[in-house]
Amino acid sequence: MPHLPDHLLAGYRNFMNGRYLTESGRYRELAREGQAPETMIVACCDSRSAPEAIFDAGPGELFVLRNVGNLVPPYEPDGEFHSTSAALEFAVQSLKVKNIVVMGHGRCGGIRAALDTNAAPLSPGDFIGKWMSLIAPAAETVSASTFMTATERQTALERISIRYSLANLRTFPCVSILETKGRLSLHGAWFDISTGELWVMNKETGDFERPVLE
Repeated sequence: MPHLPDHLLAGYRNFMNGRYLTESGRYRELAREGQAPETMIVACCDSRSAPEAIFDAGPGELFVLRNVGNLVPPYEPDGEFHSTSAALEFAVQSLKVKNIVVMGHGRCGGIRAALDTNAAPLSPGDFIGKWMSLIAPAAETVSASTFMTATERQTALERISIRYSLANLRTFPCVSILETKGRLSLHGAWFDISTGELWVMNKETGDFERPVLE
């Protein structure tokens, strides 16, 4: 029995013979001097929407946090375990990132679960259900709309959830203070898996727009 699946070992071999050869100097520099990314990406765990691939990022360029539904919980220093809040704290306070991007995506399974109020829990712990309850008020409102199709409701909540996460980011003192001082900028984006389109949230209107690519 191999210690790792064969396809992972094959991928690693390709990495060492390809990308690592061309960027070995960069990796050695990062190992010696540490990381200093300017941008943090809060993205979904979905295997189809990897931020490093979408933004063609090299090693050390992005600090990526991925969870189900690309959600950020509100600031709650209650002594419990908060992995998302811990990663955010490290990015802002230690790495001193200049940008935080919350990136959702189309056909998100977590968002679909939030909309399906009749779905049975996947396990007795119902961890996904409890996690997605962060956007329960919006999910209930969107689900009640009979004028939208199921696909339209899904896309609507995917984008609304990005606004929720941005609002929750601002409940963290370290984020709101730095944003007010102009030292930290928050952004929203939505990626369409089927077409490769990236939609960026307009900070003034909240609408999602296609960026102009030169």
